[in-house]
Amino acid sequence: MSRAKNLNDSDITKIVGILDGWSGRLTWEGLLDAVEKHLYARYTRQALHKHTRIQAAFEQRKLALAGGDRRPRSFDDLPEMQVAIDRIVRLEGELERLEAENARLLEQFVRWAYNASVRGLDDAYLNSPLPAVHYTGAGARVASKAERSVPEKR
Repeated sequence: MSRAKNLNDSDITKIVGILDGWSGRLTWEGLLDAVEKHLYARYTRQALHKHTRIQAAFEQRKLALAGGDRRPRSFDDLPEMQVAIDRIVRLEGELERLEAENARLLEQFVRWAYNASVRGLDDAYLNSPLPAVHYTGAGARVASKAERSVPEKR
């Protein structure tokens, strides 16, 4: 059995989207099966669990489902209504996940701001622009301070 490709941001976003719309019993094995159907690659629980966004989305969805996530009644005779309800449930799950992710990022920002102030870094230093990057055939490199002060010749 060959190894699955490494997860990139696009794959992680797809997996988190699967979790946003999840209904029923949520298990790692069930998630692995759903990921295999969507990404055509079989991953391990450990591979998914090491990505913070996937882990947090899984835990949040598990809590929402355990807390009696309100699932509206089924409309078997009106398929359009069922599609709309399924979409609403998925979007509500996505909203909950994004709000939790935003709160974690705000906590991280507060931690960084505190650590920067303890080190004596002021707003002017923290808001200074990033150094220029020069792309070459072999890859990118950051311009040295001397190179940044000299205008480029064309």
